[in-house]
Amino acid sequence: MKVLITGGAGYIGSTVASALEDSGHVPVILDSLVTGKKEFVHDRNFYHGDISDKKIFEKIFSDHDDIEYTIHCAALIVVPESVEQPYRYYHENVSKSLEMFKILLDLNHSKIIFSSSASIYAPTPQYQVNEDSPLAANCPYAMTKIITETILKDFCVAYPLKCISLRYFNPIGADPQFRSGPHDKNPSHLLGKLIDAATGKLDVFKLTGVDWPTRDGSGIRDYIHVWDLAKAHVLALEKFNNILNSETSTPNYNIINLGAGKGITVKEFITAFERVLGQEIKKKEAPPRLGDVAGGFASCEKADRLLGWKATETIEKGIADAMKWDEKRTTILGY
Repeated sequence: MKVLITGGAGYIGSTVASALEDSGHVPVILDSLVTGKKEFVHDRNFYHGDISDKKIFEKIFSDHDDIEYTIHCAALIVVPESVEQPYRYYHENVSKSLEMFKILLDLNHSKIIFSSSASIYAPTPQYQVNEDSPLAANCPYAMTKIITETILKDFCVAYPLKCISLRYFNPIGADPQFRSGPHDKNPSHLLGKLIDAATGKLDVFKLTGVDWPTRDGSGIRDYIHVWDLAKAHVLALEKFNNILNSETSTPNYNIINLGAGKGITVKEFITAFERVLGQEIKKKEAPPRLGDVAGGFASCEKADRLLGWKATETIEKGIADAMKWDEKRTTILGY
């Protein structure tokens, strides 16, 4: 099948595109390249444009009238930045998505898979969350995901829209063939900063937040290899019609967690990183960043039942792939 991916030149979108190609499908990429990389498009069908521009969608669907689904990955995703620039995040992630959903309806392309986030979950005493767990946004980024999910749910009730929201936990690693991977020059996420500390780009790794009510005081997360995440998208597309109205109270709308289903603290992750690296890194403790939370991990039983999917790659594999990608990134991206 042919699939449109918004944000398909980004870390997640480009990896999903590779998984689709490897499964015999054809991705069509729409990306503004504000954060995405032209190098990740390869020889794919690529359109440079904004998700709120109806004309670019008219051009895409005129050229590819056999597109069956849209995977909506386009978004700004840096939590501290969202606290500092809430207008930009609400405008880019919510306002433009709202316009895009209306455009897709107008053009009769109404099957969507939405890239949502586990950051929307409220803290729970045991830290594990399922799709029915309470929601609570601790930063504008998370709130943009809650609002966009709400819009999609309401659209599915009122209009002929069909959608599956996939709630990502914490992606790590790179495409196993190293066609793409994380691309931030100054990463804000844990693994990127650990690699920068290991390679001397940072003098010291700052462990931000050590007073959370977890087993060792550091935040708890659910780290999933990006390739496992990408393969889940392929299954969601291939089983879209069968799972759309399964185990959901909203017609034509469903939600599925995508995580490893295991909680690991930041300190435990650092230990795993040092084990893969083969040495300790210089580190110091620091206050939590803007928008940080204690965290949580996924209950993935629904993904198992509906998609027939479980994460299979280890944290160590994700770390090793990220480190290898960091070595290859200069050749591909020039930095």
